[in-house]
Amino acid sequence: MRFLMVGAGALGGYFGGRLLEAGRDVTFLLRPRRAAQIAKTGLVVQSPFGNLQLPSPPHVLAEDIKAPFDVVVVGSKAYDLDSTMDSFAPAVGPNTVILPLLNGMSHIERLVERFGDERVLGGLCMISATLDDEGRVLHLNDMHGLSYGERAGGRSARVDAIAAQFDGAKFGATASETISQDMWEKWVFIASAAGLTSLMRASIGDIASAGGQDVALAIFDECCAIAAHNGFTPRPAAIERGRAIMTAPGSPMTASMYKDIVRGAAVEADHIVGDLLGRAPAGRSAIPSVLRIAYVHLKAYEAQRARQAT
Repeated sequence: MRFLMVGAGALGGYFGGRLLEAGRDVTFLLRPRRAAQIAKTGLVVQSPFGNLQLPSPPHVLAEDIKAPFDVVVVGSKAYDLDSTMDSFAPAVGPNTVILPLLNGMSHIERLVERFGDERVLGGLCMISATLDDEGRVLHLNDMHGLSYGERAGGRSARVDAIAAQFDGAKFGATASETISQDMWEKWVFIASAAGLTSLMRASIGDIASAGGQDVALAIFDECCAIAAHNGFTPRPAAIERGRAIMTAPGSPMTASMYKDIVRGAAVEADHIVGDLLGRAPAGRSAIPSVLRIAYVHLKAYEAQRARQAT
Protein backbone atom coordinates (compact mmCIF):
# COMPACT_ATOMS: atom_id res chain seq x y z
CA MET A 1 0.00 0.00 0.00
CA ARG A 2 1.43 3.35 -1.08
CA PHE A 3 0.95 6.30 1.30
CA LEU A 4 1.30 9.94 0.32
CA MET A 5 1.90 12.02 3.44
CA VAL A 6 0.93 15.59 2.57
CA GLY A 7 3.69 17.63 4.17
CA ALA A 8 6.42 16.78 6.65
CA GLY A 9 5.47 19.21 9.37
CA ALA A 10 4.74 18.25 12.95
CA LEU A 11 1.94 15.79 12.13
CA GLY A 12 3.03 14.50 8.75
CA GLY A 13 6.66 14.30 9.80
CA TYR A 14 5.87 12.35 12.94
CA PHE A 15 3.36 9.82 11.64
CA GLY A 16 5.00 9.51 8.22
CA GLY A 17 8.39 9.05 9.86
CA ARG A 18 7.06 6.32 12.14
CA LEU A 19 5.53 4.51 9.16
CA LEU A 20 8.83 4.68 7.28
CA GLU A 21 10.59 3.43 10.39
CA ALA A 22 8.26 0.41 10.28
CA GLY A 23 9.15 -0.27 6.65
CA ARG A 24 5.99 1.04 5.01
CA ASP A 25 5.86 2.62 1.54
CA VAL A 26 5.58 6.34 2.35
CA THR A 27 6.30 9.38 0.19
CA PHE A 28 6.13 12.94 1.50
CA LEU A 29 4.52 15.63 -0.64
CA LEU A 30 6.66 18.69 0.04
CA ARG A 31 6.90 22.31 -0.94
CA PRO A 32 10.29 23.34 -2.39
CA ARG A 33 11.51 25.04 0.81
CA ARG A 34 10.78 22.04 3.03
CA ALA A 35 12.22 19.69 0.40
CA ALA A 36 15.49 21.66 0.42
CA GLN A 37 15.59 21.62 4.21
CA ILE A 38 15.05 17.85 4.41
CA ALA A 39 17.60 17.25 1.66
CA LYS A 40 20.11 19.01 3.90
CA THR A 41 19.21 17.65 7.34
CA GLY A 42 17.05 14.61 6.71
CA LEU A 43 13.82 14.07 8.61
CA VAL A 44 14.56 14.33 12.33
CA VAL A 45 12.07 13.38 15.04
CA GLN A 46 12.75 13.85 18.74
CA SER A 47 10.26 11.96 20.88
CA PRO A 48 9.83 10.34 24.30
CA PHE A 49 9.16 7.14 22.36
CA GLY A 50 12.53 7.23 20.65
CA ASN A 51 14.29 9.61 18.31
CA LEU A 52 14.35 9.08 14.58
CA GLN A 53 16.61 10.33 11.82
CA LEU A 54 15.88 9.48 8.20
CA PRO A 55 18.63 10.89 5.97
CA SER A 56 16.76 10.74 2.66
CA PRO A 57 13.02 10.11 3.10
CA PRO A 58 11.17 9.64 -0.19
CA HIS A 59 9.52 12.86 -1.28
CA VAL A 60 7.92 14.49 -4.28
CA LEU A 61 6.85 17.96 -5.36
CA ALA A 62 3.27 18.48 -6.51
CA GLU A 63 4.21 18.96 -10.15
CA ASP A 64 6.13 15.69 -10.17
CA ILE A 65 3.29 13.38 -9.06
CA LYS A 66 2.88 10.87 -11.88
CA ALA A 67 0.46 8.24 -10.53
CA PRO A 68 -2.23 7.80 -7.89
CA PHE A 69 -1.48 6.70 -4.34
CA ASP A 70 -3.55 4.29 -2.28
CA VAL A 71 -3.87 6.52 0.79
CA VAL A 72 -3.39 10.29 1.00
CA VAL A 73 -2.93 11.50 4.60
CA VAL A 74 -3.76 15.21 5.03
CA GLY A 75 -2.70 17.14 8.13
CA SER A 76 -2.58 20.73 6.88
CA LYS A 77 -4.06 23.75 8.61
CA ALA A 78 -7.65 24.49 7.56
CA TYR A 79 -6.72 27.88 6.08
CA ASP A 80 -4.32 26.10 3.71
CA LEU A 81 -6.74 23.36 2.65
CA ASP A 82 -7.67 24.75 -0.79
CA SER A 83 -4.05 25.00 -1.94
CA THR A 84 -3.30 21.68 -0.26
CA MET A 85 -6.08 19.96 -2.21
CA ASP A 86 -4.70 21.43 -5.42
CA SER A 87 -1.26 20.04 -4.59
CA PHE A 88 -2.31 16.44 -3.99
CA ALA A 89 -5.13 16.23 -6.55
CA PRO A 90 -2.89 14.44 -9.12
CA ALA A 91 -2.33 11.69 -6.52
CA VAL A 92 -6.05 10.88 -6.24
CA GLY A 93 -7.20 8.03 -8.47
CA PRO A 94 -10.38 5.93 -8.65
CA ASN A 95 -9.42 3.83 -5.62
CA THR A 96 -7.55 6.40 -3.55
CA VAL A 97 -8.59 6.89 0.07
CA ILE A 98 -8.12 10.31 1.69
CA LEU A 99 -7.44 10.30 5.44
CA PRO A 100 -7.68 13.83 6.91
CA LEU A 101 -6.35 14.64 10.39
CA LEU A 102 -7.64 18.21 10.72
CA ASN A 103 -9.76 19.35 13.66
CA GLY A 104 -13.38 20.34 13.23
CA MET A 105 -15.73 19.07 10.51
CA SER A 106 -15.99 21.58 7.65
CA HIS A 107 -12.84 20.22 6.00
CA ILE A 108 -14.72 16.95 5.47
CA GLU A 109 -17.38 18.79 3.51
CA ARG A 110 -14.74 20.52 1.37
CA LEU A 111 -12.86 17.29 0.68
CA VAL A 112 -16.08 15.49 -0.22
CA GLU A 113 -17.10 18.30 -2.56
CA ARG A 114 -13.73 18.16 -4.32
CA PHE A 115 -13.02 14.42 -4.43
CA GLY A 116 -16.31 12.61 -3.75
CA ASP A 117 -17.94 11.17 -0.65
CA GLU A 118 -16.65 7.65 -1.19
CA ARG A 119 -12.99 8.67 -1.07
CA VAL A 120 -12.98 10.49 2.28
CA LEU A 121 -12.52 8.73 5.61
CA GLY A 122 -12.87 10.32 9.01
CA GLY A 123 -9.75 10.76 11.08
CA LEU A 124 -8.12 12.51 14.01
CA CYS A 125 -4.87 12.44 15.91
CA MET A 126 -3.95 13.08 19.52
CA ILE A 127 -0.44 14.48 19.73
CA SER A 128 1.38 17.64 20.75
CA ALA A 129 4.20 18.28 18.30
CA THR A 130 5.89 21.20 16.59
CA LEU A 131 8.75 22.03 14.26
CA ASP A 132 11.75 23.88 15.65
CA ASP A 133 13.74 26.48 13.73
CA GLU A 134 15.91 23.77 12.17
CA GLY A 135 12.92 21.79 10.90
CA ARG A 136 13.11 19.02 13.48
CA VAL A 137 9.85 17.43 14.63
CA LEU A 138 9.61 17.82 18.41
CA HIS A 139 7.12 15.47 20.07
CA LEU A 140 6.11 17.27 23.26
CA ASN A 141 4.01 14.81 25.24
CA ASP A 142 3.33 11.11 25.72
CA MET A 143 0.37 10.90 23.34
CA HIS A 144 0.72 9.85 19.72
CA GLY A 145 -2.61 8.38 18.77
CA LEU A 146 -4.22 8.29 15.33
CA SER A 147 -7.83 7.17 14.84
CA TYR A 148 -9.56 6.61 11.51
CA GLY A 149 -12.62 4.94 10.07
CA GLU A 150 -15.64 5.05 7.82
CA ARG A 151 -17.64 8.19 8.55
CA ALA A 152 -20.91 6.23 8.36
CA GLY A 153 -19.62 3.79 10.97
CA GLY A 154 -18.68 0.13 10.94
CA ARG A 155 -15.66 -1.51 9.36
CA SER A 156 -14.67 -1.97 5.74
CA ALA A 157 -12.05 -3.80 3.72
CA ARG A 158 -10.12 -0.59 3.10
CA VAL A 159 -10.04 0.30 6.78
CA ASP A 160 -8.81 -3.19 7.57
CA ALA A 161 -6.09 -2.81 4.92
CA ILE A 162 -4.92 0.45 6.47
CA ALA A 163 -5.01 -1.15 9.92
CA ALA A 164 -2.67 -3.88 8.69
CA GLN A 165 -0.22 -1.23 7.49
CA PHE A 166 -0.39 0.77 10.72
CA ASP A 167 0.11 -2.34 12.84
CA GLY A 168 3.67 -2.40 14.16
CA ALA A 169 4.33 1.31 13.63
CA LYS A 170 5.44 3.21 16.73
CA PHE A 171 2.23 5.14 17.39
CA GLY A 172 -1.20 4.26 18.72
CA ALA A 173 -3.43 3.46 15.76
CA THR A 174 -7.15 2.82 16.23
CA ALA A 175 -9.57 1.72 13.54
CA SER A 176 -12.73 3.28 14.95
CA GLU A 177 -16.27 2.23 14.14
CA THR A 178 -17.54 5.54 15.57
CA ILE A 179 -15.10 8.00 13.99
CA SER A 180 -17.66 10.77 13.37
CA GLN A 181 -18.62 10.72 17.06
CA ASP A 182 -14.92 10.70 17.96
CA MET A 183 -14.26 13.71 15.73
CA TRP A 184 -17.14 15.70 17.24
CA GLU A 185 -15.94 14.96 20.76
CA LYS A 186 -12.45 16.12 19.92
CA TRP A 187 -13.88 19.22 18.24
CA VAL A 188 -15.85 20.07 21.40
CA PHE A 189 -12.70 19.85 23.48
CA ILE A 190 -10.41 21.66 21.03
CA ALA A 191 -12.88 24.52 20.53
CA SER A 192 -13.34 24.86 24.29
CA ALA A 193 -9.62 24.82 25.10
CA ALA A 194 -8.65 27.02 22.15
CA GLY A 195 -11.40 29.53 22.83
CA LEU A 196 -10.69 29.74 26.56
CA THR A 197 -6.88 29.86 26.61
CA SER A 198 -6.74 32.23 23.63
CA LEU A 199 -9.33 34.55 25.15
CA MET A 200 -7.65 34.61 28.54
CA ARG A 201 -4.08 34.46 27.16
CA ALA A 202 -3.35 32.01 29.95
CA SER A 203 -2.97 28.33 30.78
CA ILE A 204 -5.76 26.21 32.20
CA GLY A 205 -4.02 26.29 35.59
CA ASP A 206 -3.71 30.08 35.60
CA ILE A 207 -7.38 30.43 34.72
CA ALA A 208 -8.27 28.05 37.54
CA SER A 209 -6.12 30.01 40.01
CA ALA A 210 -8.04 33.15 39.03
CA GLY A 211 -11.28 31.41 40.01
CA GLY A 212 -12.30 30.91 36.40
CA GLN A 213 -13.48 27.31 36.52
CA ASP A 214 -17.07 28.46 35.99
CA VAL A 215 -16.01 30.26 32.80
CA ALA A 216 -14.14 27.17 31.63
CA LEU A 217 -17.14 24.95 32.24
CA ALA A 218 -19.48 27.44 30.58
CA ILE A 219 -17.59 27.30 27.28
CA PHE A 220 -17.17 23.52 27.46
CA ASP A 221 -20.83 22.91 28.25
CA GLU A 222 -21.88 25.24 25.44
CA CYS A 223 -19.75 23.29 22.97
CA CYS A 224 -21.24 20.02 24.25
CA ALA A 225 -24.74 21.42 23.74
CA ILE A 226 -23.94 22.39 20.14
CA ALA A 227 -22.65 18.88 19.43
CA ALA A 228 -25.84 17.42 20.91
CA HIS A 229 -27.95 19.73 18.75
CA ASN A 230 -26.18 18.29 15.70
CA GLY A 231 -26.81 14.68 16.73
CA PHE A 232 -23.46 13.96 18.38
CA THR A 233 -24.04 14.22 22.12
CA PRO A 234 -20.67 13.67 23.78
CA ARG A 235 -20.47 10.39 25.64
CA PRO A 236 -20.23 10.48 29.45
CA ALA A 237 -16.52 9.58 29.51
CA ALA A 238 -15.71 12.42 27.09
CA ILE A 239 -17.68 14.91 29.17
CA GLU A 240 -16.05 13.81 32.41
CA ARG A 241 -12.57 13.95 30.90
CA GLY A 242 -13.15 17.31 29.23
CA ARG A 243 -14.56 18.99 32.32
CA ALA A 244 -11.66 17.69 34.42
CA ILE A 245 -9.00 18.91 31.98
CA MET A 246 -10.64 22.31 31.52
CA THR A 247 -10.60 23.00 35.27
CA ALA A 248 -7.42 21.26 36.42
CA PRO A 249 -5.56 23.32 39.06
CA GLY A 250 -1.93 23.95 38.16
CA SER A 251 -2.29 22.65 34.62
CA PRO A 252 0.23 24.22 32.20
CA MET A 253 -1.93 23.29 29.21
CA THR A 254 -2.65 25.84 26.51
CA ALA A 255 -4.18 25.16 23.12
CA SER A 256 -2.05 25.29 20.00
CA MET A 257 -4.19 28.21 18.84
CA TYR A 258 -3.04 30.18 21.87
CA LYS A 259 0.57 29.34 21.01
CA ASP A 260 -0.04 30.56 17.45
CA ILE A 261 -1.35 33.87 18.77
CA VAL A 262 1.67 34.31 21.04
CA ARG A 263 4.02 33.98 18.07
CA GLY A 264 1.85 36.14 15.80
CA ALA A 265 0.88 33.31 13.46
CA ALA A 266 -2.33 32.57 11.57
CA VAL A 267 -5.10 30.80 13.48
CA GLU A 268 -8.01 28.53 12.58
CA ALA A 269 -10.61 30.84 14.12
CA ASP A 270 -13.36 30.13 11.60
CA HIS A 271 -12.73 26.40 11.24
CA ILE A 272 -12.44 25.51 14.94
CA VAL A 273 -14.56 28.10 16.79
CA GLY A 274 -16.64 29.97 14.22
CA ASP A 275 -17.96 26.89 12.44
CA LEU A 276 -19.00 25.27 15.72
CA LEU A 277 -20.71 28.48 16.82
CA GLY A 278 -22.52 28.59 13.48
CA ARG A 279 -24.02 25.15 14.14
CA ALA A 280 -25.64 26.22 17.41
CA PRO A 281 -29.44 26.25 17.63
CA ALA A 282 -31.18 29.44 16.59
CA GLY A 283 -32.55 31.87 19.14
CA ARG A 284 -29.55 32.16 21.43
CA SER A 285 -29.61 34.63 24.31
CA ALA A 286 -29.01 38.28 23.57
CA ILE A 287 -26.14 38.10 26.06
CA PRO A 288 -23.04 36.87 24.21
CA SER A 289 -21.84 33.46 25.35
CA VAL A 290 -18.23 32.72 26.29
CA LEU A 291 -17.78 30.91 22.95
CA ARG A 292 -19.13 33.94 21.07
CA ILE A 293 -16.82 36.28 22.97
CA ALA A 294 -13.86 33.99 22.27
CA TYR A 295 -14.70 33.98 18.55
CA VAL A 296 -14.91 37.77 18.38
CA HIS A 297 -11.58 37.94 20.19
CA LEU A 298 -9.98 35.62 17.61
CA LYS A 299 -11.43 37.56 14.68
CA ALA A 300 -10.17 40.82 16.19
CA TYR A 301 -6.71 39.23 16.42
CA GLU A 302 -6.93 38.24 12.75
CA ALA A 303 -7.93 41.78 11.76
CA GLN A 304 -5.05 43.25 13.74
CA ARG A 305 -2.60 40.76 12.24
CA ALA A 306 -3.82 41.53 8.69
CA ARG A 307 -3.45 45.27 9.28
CA GLN A 308 0.08 44.86 10.59
CA ALA A 309 1.02 42.82 7.50
CA THR A 310 0.12 45.67 5.11
